[in-house]
Parts: sequence; C-alpha cells; structure tokens
Amino acid sequence: MLEHRLHQLFIVGLVLKGLHALVELAGGIALYLFSTNAIASWLWEASESHDWIERFAASFSHREHQFYAFYLVSHGIINGGIVAGLLTRKRRSYHVTFVVLTLFIAYQLYRYSYTHDIGLIVISIIDLIVMALAWNEYRLFKRHLAH
Repeated sequence: MLEHRLHQLFIVGLVLKGLHALVELAGGIALYLFSTNAIASWLWEASESHDWIERFAASFSHREHQFYAFYLVSHGIINGGIVAGLLTRKRRSYHVTFVVLTLFIAYQLYRYSYTHDIGLIVISIIDLIVMALAWNEYRLFKRHLAH
C-alpha cells in the first residue's frame, strides 16, 4: 500500500515537474523575445501595486535578462528530458536524474548564496523531493528486475 502511494506521488511529482519545465521554457522564450522594459510595462499594466515592478525593472540588467533567458530555456529542456526519461522507466534515466538534479541543486544553492532569491530554495526543495521519489522508484525498479 505504501509503495503504491509513493508511486502515485512519484507520478504526480513528475507531472508537476513536467508542467514546471513547460513554464520555464515558455518564460525563457518570452525573455528571448521581449525586452525587460516591455515585460515591466506589461506587468505595470496588469498589477495593482507598482512598487515591485519598479524595483524589478531597475534591478534587472541586460546581463541578468540574458542569463535568465538561457537558464530557463536550458533548465526547462533538461527537466523535460528527465521527466520523459523517468516516465519511460529506462535504467539510465534514474542515474542521469540523480546526477543532473544534484548539479542543479548545487548550482541553485550557490546562486542563492549571493542573490538570496527564495525561488531558488523552493526549486531546490522540489528537486530534492523528486530525487527522493525517483530513488524509491529506482529501488523498486531494481527489485523488479531481480525477480
């Protein structure tokens, strides 16, 4: 019963990670297509409070804009690949997942150390949860192969 519940959580986690990958990909593409000023203008029109938009526009440099565009697109593609691989239940997909998510977490914590962006902590926690669920699935996968 517990294994079945953990498997269900694993599938839900993969679906959420896949959706997150799509959002990252869309956000990264939007950053490539539109300037910081255009994005700030749209946010300005859609928001009731303009203080955070002014801070965003003032602090979001061209260099950061390019970094986040690249990061979101590459992170989205890689996470999408991880989700696809885990859904196909290929042994190497589990190994790649553990290595890639460990590297992502290390980088996100490094970046957090000087940006203090809480979103990086949230993404790292999600990655840890997916890793734990993937580890459980891998353990079951290996046990199934042994029989």
